[in-house]
Amino acid sequence: MKNAAKALLNRVEFPVLLAGLVIAGGLWAFEELMEVARATTPHAFDTEILLAFRQPGQPGVPIGSPWLEGAMRDITSLGSTSVLVLITTATIIYLLLIRRPATAFLIFVAVAGGQVLSSLLKVGVDRPRPELVSHLVNETSLSFPSGHAMLSAVTYLTLGSLAARFLPGRTTKVYVLFLAVLTTVLVGVSRVYLGVHWPSDVLAGWCAGFAWAMLCWLVARLLQRRQAVSDDA
Repeated sequence: MKNAAKALLNRVEFPVLLAGLVIAGGLWAFEELMEVARATTPHAFDTEILLAFRQPGQPGVPIGSPWLEGAMRDITSLGSTSVLVLITTATIIYLLLIRRPATAFLIFVAVAGGQVLSSLLKVGVDRPRPELVSHLVNETSLSFPSGHAMLSAVTYLTLGSLAARFLPGRTTKVYVLFLAVLTTVLVGVSRVYLGVHWPSDVLAGWCAGFAWAMLCWLVARLLQRRQAVSDDA
């Protein structure tokens, strides 16, 4: 039994194993956070962090200067549907122009599928927006999970992993993936700062987004191995 397990590990490549761990961990964490979202009263974890972004005793006034508030509004737009659709569409058109339709289709499925999944999860949990602090931007959809956090993870990680494949050297690959993760994190933090999401909403969005992006990456890798996608796509 031990030898069989060792042989299996030797056959599994490290990136594939890491992706599997991210998916499993993301799903487990999302389930735990879903229990927090369904609780009748806000968890202390959520309320303490949300209030930490506001002036003491003034839930309508965010910490920092007006410049910081403006910066957070700008950053949060990087996770908006319009911006993500624009970036994804531009990438897909570029891939079609250089005759890589299979890769373009995989990106479309990853991002569009993430959007559908996010909408279904919101309806399934049906958590309202936090009322503990004032909202610094207008939002009308449900709160859990954060669509900005989830779709940022899906879009930027998918595009980042694609770009990394064409770049020379490990350092540049790591740099591009780091930027993808950093952008996703900043978008999520901005949602809490602006008061439109509980911290658990954002964490759940990250978990679901990372898991979905890794699942799409594994599917793309499997298709490539079966020559359904060209090796240079």
